[in-house]
Amino acid sequence: MSIMIGIAGGTGSGKSTFTNRLKEAVGDRVSVLYYDNYYKRRDDLPFEERKKINYDHPDAFETQMIIDHIHALKRGEAVECPVYDYTVHNRSSQTVTIRPADVILV
Repeated sequence: MSIMIGIAGGTGSGKSTFTNRLKEAVGDRVSVLYYDNYYKRRDDLPFEERKKINYDHPDAFETQMIIDHIHALKRGEAVECPVYDYTVHNRSSQTVTIRPADVILV
């Protein structure tokens, strides 16, 4: 059974820095799901419109997808995590395989 740890804070508060340092210290016993990777795919909007989206609003995320991925990891299943591309304000076509681990950081 995995231990789930949520790391929260405002924009620029150091969440990613803290998470990355923790992962470096602990190694492969930790897997990480970055909530920013779960921004909704917005192929329906042109780039200029995507730039105007309030990415701090809960509606900007595919929350059910990350919940499903958390449950899958807890069951011991790997997940294909989306990759968000900040340069185009949209999800890329790539995914990253996240494997279950002793500790899951979200």
